[in-house]
Amino acid sequence: MKKSTEIISLPIISISAGLELGSVKSLVVNPEKGTVDFLTVEHDDWQVSVKAIPFSKVIGIGEFAVTIDSDNVIIDLNEIPIANQLVNKRIKITDTRVITRKGQLLGEAKEFYVNEDTGLIIGLHLLVNNQNVFIKSEYVLTFGKDILVVKEEASSALLESAEKLEEKNEIKELYEIETKESYENEPKESNEISKASTENKVEDFNSQVEDINSEVIDTIKEKQINLLEGKTVIKDIYGAAQQVIIPKGTILTIDDIKKAQDEGPSTFVELSMNTEM
Repeated sequence: MKKSTEIISLPIISISAGLELGSVKSLVVNPEKGTVDFLTVEHDDWQVSVKAIPFSKVIGIGEFAVTIDSDNVIIDLNEIPIANQLVNKRIKITDTRVITRKGQLLGEAKEFYVNEDTGLIIGLHLLVNNQNVFIKSEYVLTFGKDILVVKEEASSALLESAEKLEEKNEIKELYEIETKESYENEPKESNEISKASTENKVEDFNSQVEDINSEVIDTIKEKQINLLEGKTVIKDIYGAAQQVIIPKGTILTIDDIKKAQDEGPSTFVELSMNTEM
Protein backbone atom coordinates (compact mmCIF):
# COMPACT_ATOMS: atom_id res chain seq x y z
CA MET A 1 0.00 0.00 0.00
CA LYS A 2 1.40 3.40 -1.01
CA LYS A 3 0.30 6.97 -0.38
CA SER A 4 -0.25 8.92 -3.59
CA THR A 5 2.41 11.40 -2.41
CA GLU A 6 4.89 8.54 -2.03
CA ILE A 7 4.51 7.75 -5.75
CA ILE A 8 4.50 11.27 -7.18
CA SER A 9 7.99 12.54 -8.10
CA LEU A 10 9.57 9.07 -7.99
CA PRO A 11 12.13 8.51 -10.78
CA ILE A 12 10.97 6.16 -13.57
CA ILE A 13 13.62 3.57 -14.41
CA SER A 14 13.80 1.39 -17.53
CA ILE A 15 15.08 -2.02 -16.43
CA SER A 16 16.16 -3.14 -19.91
CA ALA A 17 18.14 0.05 -20.64
CA GLY A 18 19.18 0.99 -17.12
CA LEU A 19 18.06 4.56 -17.76
CA GLU A 20 16.03 7.13 -15.88
CA LEU A 21 13.17 8.13 -18.20
CA GLY A 22 11.69 10.94 -16.14
CA SER A 23 9.62 11.07 -12.97
CA VAL A 24 6.01 10.52 -11.94
CA LYS A 25 4.07 13.76 -12.40
CA SER A 26 0.58 12.65 -11.36
CA LEU A 27 -1.73 9.68 -10.83
CA VAL A 28 -4.62 9.34 -13.27
CA VAL A 29 -7.70 8.07 -11.42
CA ASN A 30 -10.47 6.07 -13.07
CA PRO A 31 -13.53 7.21 -11.06
CA GLU A 32 -15.76 4.39 -12.30
CA LYS A 33 -13.40 1.63 -11.19
CA GLY A 34 -11.82 3.37 -8.20
CA THR A 35 -8.34 2.67 -9.55
CA VAL A 36 -5.21 4.47 -10.68
CA ASP A 37 -4.99 3.54 -14.37
CA PHE A 38 -2.03 5.66 -15.51
CA LEU A 39 1.02 7.49 -14.19
CA THR A 40 1.82 10.66 -16.12
CA VAL A 41 5.49 11.31 -16.82
CA GLU A 42 7.47 14.47 -16.11
CA HIS A 43 10.30 14.97 -18.59
CA ASP A 44 12.06 18.13 -19.76
CA ASP A 45 11.98 17.03 -23.41
CA TRP A 46 8.24 16.31 -23.46
CA GLN A 47 6.57 19.69 -23.21
CA VAL A 48 4.18 19.52 -26.17
CA SER A 49 2.33 16.29 -25.36
CA VAL A 50 1.52 14.43 -22.17
CA LYS A 51 3.15 11.03 -21.74
CA ALA A 52 1.92 8.32 -19.42
CA ILE A 53 2.48 4.75 -18.30
CA PRO A 54 -0.45 2.33 -17.99
CA PHE A 55 -0.45 1.07 -14.41
CA SER A 56 -0.62 -2.49 -15.74
CA LYS A 57 2.81 -1.95 -17.31
CA VAL A 58 4.48 -0.91 -14.05
CA ILE A 59 6.80 -3.63 -12.78
CA GLY A 60 7.27 -2.22 -9.32
CA ILE A 61 6.83 0.85 -7.12
CA GLY A 62 9.60 0.98 -4.57
CA GLU A 63 10.81 3.46 -2.03
CA PHE A 64 13.21 5.09 -4.49
CA ALA A 65 11.82 4.44 -7.99
CA VAL A 66 9.08 3.20 -10.28
CA THR A 67 10.39 0.48 -12.58
CA ILE A 68 9.15 -0.43 -16.06
CA ASP A 69 10.48 -2.84 -18.65
CA SER A 70 11.39 -0.23 -21.30
CA ASP A 71 10.36 3.12 -22.76
CA ASN A 72 8.05 1.22 -25.15
CA VAL A 73 5.36 1.21 -22.47
CA ILE A 74 5.28 5.02 -22.29
CA ILE A 75 2.38 6.30 -24.38
CA ASP A 76 1.26 9.64 -25.77
CA LEU A 77 -2.11 10.42 -24.18
CA ASN A 78 -3.24 12.34 -27.27
CA GLU A 79 -3.14 9.04 -29.15
CA ILE A 80 -5.13 7.06 -26.56
CA PRO A 81 -8.71 8.37 -26.24
CA ILE A 82 -9.53 6.39 -23.10
CA ALA A 83 -6.47 7.64 -21.24
CA ASN A 84 -6.96 11.19 -22.46
CA GLN A 85 -10.58 11.20 -21.25
CA LEU A 86 -9.47 10.10 -17.78
CA VAL A 87 -6.83 12.84 -17.60
CA ASN A 88 -9.36 15.47 -18.66
CA LYS A 89 -11.72 14.42 -15.86
CA ARG A 90 -9.08 15.73 -13.43
CA ILE A 91 -10.03 13.49 -10.52
CA LYS A 92 -7.55 14.55 -7.84
CA ILE A 93 -9.12 13.22 -4.58
CA THR A 94 -6.72 15.15 -2.29
CA ASP A 95 -8.01 18.43 -0.82
CA THR A 96 -11.53 17.49 -1.91
CA ARG A 97 -14.67 17.87 0.20
CA VAL A 98 -16.40 14.66 1.26
CA ILE A 99 -20.18 14.56 1.58
CA THR A 100 -22.63 11.78 2.32
CA ARG A 101 -25.23 10.58 -0.14
CA LYS A 102 -27.84 12.76 1.58
CA GLY A 103 -25.68 15.88 1.34
CA GLN A 104 -24.11 16.13 4.80
CA LEU A 105 -20.52 17.40 4.88
CA LEU A 106 -18.31 14.71 6.43
CA GLY A 107 -14.90 16.33 6.05
CA GLU A 108 -12.06 16.74 3.57
CA ALA A 109 -9.92 14.13 1.81
CA LYS A 110 -6.23 14.81 2.39
CA GLU A 111 -4.61 11.71 0.88
CA PHE A 112 -5.41 8.37 -0.74
CA TYR A 113 -3.76 4.97 -0.61
CA VAL A 114 -3.09 2.72 -3.59
CA ASN A 115 -2.33 -0.98 -3.94
CA GLU A 116 1.04 -0.79 -5.70
CA ASP A 117 0.44 -4.10 -7.51
CA THR A 118 -3.04 -3.49 -8.93
CA GLY A 119 -3.63 0.28 -8.79
CA LEU A 120 -6.77 -0.22 -6.70
CA ILE A 121 -7.54 2.71 -4.39
CA ILE A 122 -7.65 1.04 -0.96
CA GLY A 123 -8.78 3.96 1.16
CA LEU A 124 -8.66 7.63 2.04
CA HIS A 125 -7.13 9.84 4.71
CA LEU A 126 -9.78 12.32 5.85
CA LEU A 127 -9.80 15.37 8.06
CA VAL A 128 -13.05 15.19 10.04
CA ASN A 129 -13.74 17.71 12.80
CA ASN A 130 -10.01 18.54 12.84
CA GLN A 131 -9.16 14.89 13.42
CA ASN A 132 -7.16 12.63 11.11
CA VAL A 133 -9.16 9.51 10.28
CA PHE A 134 -9.22 6.91 7.53
CA ILE A 135 -11.91 5.15 5.54
CA LYS A 136 -11.93 2.21 3.14
CA SER A 137 -12.74 3.00 -0.47
CA GLU A 138 -15.68 0.58 -0.42
CA TYR A 139 -17.65 3.39 1.24
CA VAL A 140 -17.03 5.80 -1.65
CA LEU A 141 -19.96 6.14 -4.06
CA THR A 142 -18.49 8.80 -6.36
CA PHE A 143 -14.97 10.02 -7.07
CA GLY A 144 -15.83 13.45 -8.46
CA LYS A 145 -13.71 16.34 -9.69
CA ASP A 146 -14.79 18.64 -6.86
CA ILE A 147 -16.64 16.37 -4.43
CA LEU A 148 -16.33 12.83 -3.08
CA VAL A 149 -19.65 11.22 -2.21
CA VAL A 150 -19.72 8.45 0.39
CA LYS A 151 -22.35 6.14 1.81
CA GLU A 152 -24.41 7.32 4.79
CA GLU A 153 -22.79 4.73 7.06
CA ALA A 154 -19.30 6.06 6.28
CA SER A 155 -19.31 8.28 9.39
CA SER A 156 -19.57 5.21 11.59
CA ALA A 157 -16.87 3.32 9.66
CA LEU A 158 -13.99 5.76 10.23
CA LEU A 159 -10.68 4.17 11.22
CA GLU A 160 -7.97 5.45 13.54
CA SER A 161 -4.96 4.41 11.44
CA ALA A 162 -4.01 3.83 7.81
CA GLU A 163 -2.85 0.29 8.63
CA LYS A 164 -6.46 -0.72 9.27
CA LEU A 165 -7.29 0.03 5.62
CA GLU A 166 -5.58 -3.21 4.63
CA GLU A 167 -7.43 -5.35 7.12
CA LYS A 168 -9.59 -8.00 5.54
CA ASN A 169 -13.24 -7.16 4.99
CA GLU A 170 -14.81 -9.09 7.84
CA ILE A 171 -18.50 -8.68 6.99
CA LYS A 172 -18.82 -12.15 5.53
CA GLU A 173 -16.62 -13.68 8.22
CA LEU A 174 -18.68 -12.13 11.02
CA TYR A 175 -21.88 -13.25 9.36
CA GLU A 176 -20.64 -16.84 9.26
CA ILE A 177 -19.41 -16.69 12.87
CA GLU A 178 -22.75 -15.37 14.11
CA THR A 179 -24.73 -18.02 12.28
CA LYS A 180 -22.32 -20.71 13.46
CA GLU A 181 -22.66 -19.57 17.10
CA SER A 182 -26.42 -19.47 16.73
CA TYR A 183 -26.32 -23.06 15.49
CA GLU A 184 -24.06 -24.24 18.30
CA ASN A 185 -26.21 -22.60 21.00
CA GLU A 186 -29.45 -24.22 19.86
CA PRO A 187 -30.77 -27.44 21.43
CA LYS A 188 -29.15 -30.60 20.08
CA GLU A 189 -32.36 -31.94 18.53
CA SER A 190 -32.60 -28.94 16.21
CA ASN A 191 -28.92 -28.85 15.21
CA GLU A 192 -29.37 -30.60 11.87
CA ILE A 193 -32.14 -28.21 10.81
CA SER A 194 -30.15 -25.20 12.04
CA LYS A 195 -27.03 -26.41 10.25
CA ALA A 196 -28.88 -26.70 6.96
CA SER A 197 -30.38 -23.24 7.48
CA THR A 198 -26.95 -21.75 8.20
CA GLU A 199 -25.44 -23.32 5.09
CA ASN A 200 -28.28 -21.96 2.99
CA LYS A 201 -27.82 -18.45 4.40
CA VAL A 202 -24.09 -18.51 3.64
CA GLU A 203 -24.76 -19.78 0.11
CA ASP A 204 -27.29 -16.96 -0.38
CA PHE A 205 -24.75 -14.42 0.88
CA ASN A 206 -22.08 -15.75 -1.50
CA SER A 207 -24.55 -15.64 -4.36
CA GLN A 208 -25.45 -12.00 -3.62
CA VAL A 209 -21.76 -11.00 -3.55
CA GLU A 210 -21.16 -12.75 -6.87
CA ASP A 211 -24.19 -11.03 -8.40
CA ILE A 212 -22.95 -7.58 -7.30
CA ASN A 213 -19.44 -8.24 -8.64
CA SER A 214 -20.90 -9.52 -11.90
CA GLU A 215 -23.01 -6.37 -12.34
CA VAL A 216 -19.99 -4.09 -11.78
CA ILE A 217 -17.87 -6.05 -14.26
CA ASP A 218 -20.65 -6.04 -16.86
CA THR A 219 -21.01 -2.25 -16.54
CA ILE A 220 -17.28 -1.70 -17.02
CA LYS A 221 -17.17 -4.00 -20.04
CA GLU A 222 -20.14 -2.22 -21.62
CA LYS A 223 -18.37 1.14 -21.26
CA GLN A 224 -15.23 -0.33 -22.82
CA ILE A 225 -17.23 -1.56 -25.80
CA ASN A 226 -18.87 1.84 -26.30
CA LEU A 227 -15.46 3.56 -26.32
CA LEU A 228 -13.76 1.22 -28.81
CA GLU A 229 -16.47 -0.01 -31.19
CA GLY A 230 -15.84 1.19 -34.75
CA LYS A 231 -12.21 2.20 -34.17
CA THR A 232 -9.37 0.80 -36.29
CA VAL A 233 -6.60 -1.38 -34.85
CA ILE A 234 -3.14 -0.05 -35.79
CA LYS A 235 -1.10 -3.17 -34.88
CA ASP A 236 -1.65 -6.90 -34.41
CA ILE A 237 -3.10 -7.71 -31.00
CA TYR A 238 -1.88 -10.92 -29.39
CA GLY A 239 -3.74 -13.06 -26.88
CA ALA A 240 -2.49 -14.87 -23.80
CA ALA A 241 -1.18 -17.75 -25.92
CA GLN A 242 0.80 -15.26 -28.08
CA GLN A 243 -1.42 -15.80 -31.12
CA VAL A 244 -2.88 -12.92 -33.13
CA ILE A 245 -6.49 -12.50 -32.04
CA ILE A 246 -7.19 -9.16 -33.75
CA PRO A 247 -5.15 -8.32 -36.88
CA LYS A 248 -3.87 -4.85 -37.72
CA GLY A 249 -6.41 -2.87 -39.76
CA THR A 250 -9.45 -4.47 -38.12
CA ILE A 251 -12.41 -2.14 -37.60
CA LEU A 252 -13.51 -3.21 -34.15
CA THR A 253 -16.86 -4.90 -33.65
CA ILE A 254 -18.45 -5.85 -30.35
CA ASP A 255 -17.26 -9.44 -30.84
CA ASP A 256 -13.67 -8.27 -31.35
CA ILE A 257 -13.72 -6.20 -28.16
CA LYS A 258 -15.28 -9.03 -26.16
CA LYS A 259 -12.56 -11.35 -27.45
CA ALA A 260 -9.89 -8.99 -26.06
CA GLN A 261 -11.79 -8.64 -22.77
CA ASP A 262 -11.92 -12.43 -22.41
CA GLU A 263 -8.15 -12.65 -22.90
CA GLY A 264 -7.59 -10.53 -19.79
CA PRO A 265 -6.79 -6.95 -18.68
CA SER A 266 -3.31 -6.78 -20.26
CA THR A 267 -4.64 -7.75 -23.69
CA PHE A 268 -7.48 -5.24 -23.46
CA VAL A 269 -5.10 -2.43 -22.44
CA GLU A 270 -2.90 -3.35 -25.39
CA LEU A 271 -5.91 -3.09 -27.68
CA SER A 272 -7.06 0.27 -26.26
CA MET A 273 -3.53 1.65 -26.68
CA ASN A 274 -3.39 0.70 -30.35
CA THR A 275 -6.58 2.03 -31.96
CA GLU A 276 -7.51 5.13 -33.90
CA MET A 277 -10.64 6.67 -35.35
